[in-house]
Amino acid sequence: MTAPHGINPNVPHSARVYDYWLGGKDNFEADRRVAEQVIEAVPGVRESARNNRAFLGRAVRHLTRLGVRQFLDLGTGIPSQGNTHEVAQAEAPESRVVYVDNDPIVMTHARALLTSTAEGRTAYIEADVRDPQSILEHPDVLATLDFTRPVAIMMVAILMHISDDDDPAGLVKAYAQALPKNGYLVVSHLTLDLVSEEMAGRYLKATRHQAMHRTPRTGEQITRYFEGFDLVEPGLVGVSEWQDAPLFPDPATWMYAGVGRKR
Repeated sequence: MTAPHGINPNVPHSARVYDYWLGGKDNFEADRRVAEQVIEAVPGVRESARNNRAFLGRAVRHLTRLGVRQFLDLGTGIPSQGNTHEVAQAEAPESRVVYVDNDPIVMTHARALLTSTAEGRTAYIEADVRDPQSILEHPDVLATLDFTRPVAIMMVAILMHISDDDDPAGLVKAYAQALPKNGYLVVSHLTLDLVSEEMAGRYLKATRHQAMHRTPRTGEQITRYFEGFDLVEPGLVGVSEWQDAPLFPDPATWMYAGVGRKR
């Protein structure tokens, strides 16, 4: 892979590390070194990333089959196989998706890789998830999504990148307020609830690198994001347990996942 203009291939980047775990090709040697170091120290981290991706696909497929045709995907990361619009439009070609990320590295990849069916629409905006108003009022969002009809807000593996100082629960509430009744919220989030204390310590030590910084949260904290929503069965569970058997057997479960329907 040749580095696009403005991207330093010698500095590890979390989105490219994640891409490597998913089996993607949009990563460099520096990213692969960090990714392998974490894999060696933390059993199951790669499988967890892949199961998280599989959860996104299952959630989008489930919602599309319920009639949802609009998705706002926040913090999308580097596009890879099984993007939100690919899954949704495979079920319903008229589906419309807006991707949001504030990372110019991700933007470079997205411009090249994100395409839509002729019947549907896919848009990508560069914006900060921590500024809901700028996203919800963005012209490309308003031109693509109709918030008087059901919309699913996708917050898959993004809230763990937001510090407590930035009030992730408040951010979720701001986005949720824009949803009509029967809109949906899709969340997956890093947790240390489901692993041993020894394993949790190994994870925290292995991810001190700036490229891997994340904030793990408890099931109780993550459940609060669904205030005003009814959780779809089976509720908030390990990411590989949401409505299906795991695609990749998990040596350890590092993420919770859930889907809520707005009351």
